[in-house]
Amino acid sequence: MIRIEYGANFRKQASRLETRLQKKLVTLLKFLVKNPYDSRLHTKQLSEPLAGVLSFRITRDWRVTFHFVDTETVRLLEVKHRKDIYR
Repeated sequence: MIRIEYGANFRKQASRLETRLQKKLVTLLKFLVKNPYDSRLHTKQLSEPLAGVLSFRITRDWRVTFHFVDTETVRLLEVKHRKDIYR
């Protein structure tokens, strides 16, 4: 089981999401702790300049970025619209 750490930006951004997106995020985090590569997350490894960072989908338009702190811990970095998150 994976442990989750929350970055300061992530907490602030998640609190600003619509309620329906917050509920979906909670559901997806349950999948993340069991398997960060669960197909329902659509997890992707990002390329330069974000090498070492991964993302998963909340919806078609909303993404969460994270990275592995160690083999059993992930740190959630940001939650943003897809047009903004990869910048």
